[in-house]
Amino acid sequence: MENLKDLISKYETSGPRYTSYPTAPHFTPDVDKAKLKSLALASDSPLSLYIHIPFCQSLCWFCGCTSSVCRDWKLVDDYLDLIQKELELWRDNGMTKRILKQIHFGGGTPNFLNVEQIYRLGEIIKKYFTIDDDCEFSAELDPRTLTQEKVEAFVKIGINRASIGIQDTNADVQKAINRIQPHERNLDASRWLRNAGVKELNIDLIYGLPLQTSTTFEKTLSDAMEIQPTRIALFGYAHVPWMKSAQKNLEKNPLPTGEQKVDIFVLAKKFFEQNGYEYVGLDHFAKPDDALIQARKNGTLHRNFQGYTTHAGLDNFAIGLTSISETKTSYRQNFKLMDDYKKSVEAGILPIERGIILNADDILRRGVIMDIMCSLKVRYGNYGVDFKKMFESAFPKLFEMEKDSLVKLNDDGFEVLPLGRLFLRNIAMLFDGRLSQGTQRYSKTI
Repeated sequence: MENLKDLISKYETSGPRYTSYPTAPHFTPDVDKAKLKSLALASDSPLSLYIHIPFCQSLCWFCGCTSSVCRDWKLVDDYLDLIQKELELWRDNGMTKRILKQIHFGGGTPNFLNVEQIYRLGEIIKKYFTIDDDCEFSAELDPRTLTQEKVEAFVKIGINRASIGIQDTNADVQKAINRIQPHERNLDASRWLRNAGVKELNIDLIYGLPLQTSTTFEKTLSDAMEIQPTRIALFGYAHVPWMKSAQKNLEKNPLPTGEQKVDIFVLAKKFFEQNGYEYVGLDHFAKPDDALIQARKNGTLHRNFQGYTTHAGLDNFAIGLTSISETKTSYRQNFKLMDDYKKSVEAGILPIERGIILNADDILRRGVIMDIMCSLKVRYGNYGVDFKKMFESAFPKLFEMEKDSLVKLNDDGFEVLPLGRLFLRNIAMLFDGRLSQGTQRYSKTI
């Protein structure tokens, strides 16, 4: 443990989470939007669909997502109108009725929708897409506002995987983050989902929150095992109050130090592995037979703005406020402000606010970075360049990381060692050609 603390002190810095490359701060409103549209429509191959639901009943002070507190149900109906109009615009611009291999509802809180609105969203999807028989259909759910009736509605429109947001079960921590959530609600949610036929159940936990300690989090881990999830997302809290002003509220209570955060993470990692989970990398754990583990083994694991996901070859088609889409050579992001999104859609203009078209260097570096994040290995011959010459500046740091047992280098590549998984972002940063561009402030890598 002392050696680990020394390594943390050595490597702790700020950097991207690499849910994309280039990362979102490099998206620009000056991008050729006509080109972005043509790239989105260039193929009729299957898709992964993401729909952003930006509404919440209350604001969790740790949250870094684009969401807003809503009290008026009509605003939700109006938003679904906009979702449908956005899809009509894509259809009018030439989008065929493409097959969906994956669907994901994120937010915000997707189960903020009432039962009728859930059914309506399901009908909207069926109108513009064809859902594959083996489609992975998931939603992020908040147990505080989930009901058995909503679960049944989600299942009827096709959901077969769910992510339950738990974060922490300690009452003092919950009060400090403005998210009061008795564990009984988590157990109710998991029971309703499993009784309705949803066997693939994920849970989300966060470490690094105010008042958390290894002792308090050990109880959260024990509570989480009562649900017996198939996957676990263990996110490190990213304190970015310059981006999310509500996070300033968390400073009323002490936040764990870097060392304390790592103690909590190491405790959780050991706990999960002792309970039969494998460490996928960075912030995900899964049962050995889970699709995430299989995808890592067969090379189809991918990382996007929802975290780790399967089906690496699919374009991600995202709709709704602030949603980010991905093709083989581009990213595009919808407007972040509701008024701007609404004005664009109602004017008959695709609501693309910004994006980026990748050049050859971006595509090469994205391949290397995603191999580090997903496959945990790099093979120099896979990229069509003289790898050692192109990335000459990275090797002195890689040699240093090898001495620290983070990576193992050989003649044709390198692999990330178990200890190195704690430092994946640091390793990936060695191959980021845009890191020094701009003035973006990032969260801590560790």
